[in-house]
Amino acid sequence: MEKTVINVLFIADIVGESGMQLVRERLPDIKECYNIDFCIANGENASDGKGLTEKTVEKLLDCGINVITSGNHIWERERFHEKMDSFQSVLRPLNYPKGNTGKGSLIYQVHNSCKIGVLNLQGRIFMQPIDCPFRVGMEEIKKLRKSTLCIIVDFHAEATAEKVAFALYVDGLVSAVIGTHTHVQTADERILPNNTAYITDAGMTGPIDSVIGINKKVAMRRFLYQIPVRYEVAEGDAQFNGVAVTIDIQSGKAQKIQRISLIK
Repeated sequence: MEKTVINVLFIADIVGESGMQLVRERLPDIKECYNIDFCIANGENASDGKGLTEKTVEKLLDCGINVITSGNHIWERERFHEKMDSFQSVLRPLNYPKGNTGKGSLIYQVHNSCKIGVLNLQGRIFMQPIDCPFRVGMEEIKKLRKSTLCIIVDFHAEATAEKVAFALYVDGLVSAVIGTHTHVQTADERILPNNTAYITDAGMTGPIDSVIGINKKVAMRRFLYQIPVRYEVAEGDAQFNGVAVTIDIQSGKAQKIQRISLIK
């Protein structure tokens, strides 16, 4: 009997080695608990807190993650720029200007009866003035819908209002809009009026005793003295944040969104 729904796990921004280690340890059990068919993770902070490397990507894929999304920190490691195109499952925000390496969307064949589209976008409020995520996103969604109605959007943005506005703009055209970037999980997960699942920010998978993943003493110095201080990822126990979304395969409509928050 063919499945009528697909369960998607989205792992919130993975930060540093503690986040990586927690994913390795807990992902199999989480997948089993939520009966997960497909797994996405935002990995832009996985390599020592900023950017990605080939080795980090390979480790994440080996853990059982199917697609790695990102954001503004994907550009932190210049050596990885030229390697992005060699990884079919790594995305960078689509609305960076044309000419940049990498891609911003893909179609993934989950099993015989289901394809899923993944789209990565970045907001502009308090961030780089790149191309409009609303216009670029809508055009890409129209293209993806020719292949599948099951579409997940990672909207990597600073401003809550921008995330909410975008989700309402595409409500009914995608299965889920999942906010990333701020590393603090919000408690507003819901199904929008036209059956798109939404959360403002999925949170962070990384060190708890930190300032959004950064060593707290380093973060305090940056705020107190307003001078450049070397970035340093915090150590210690980690938290696992994310969401599980249940989607009707035929219609692409979300049936349920569950917030996940676990501590090691």
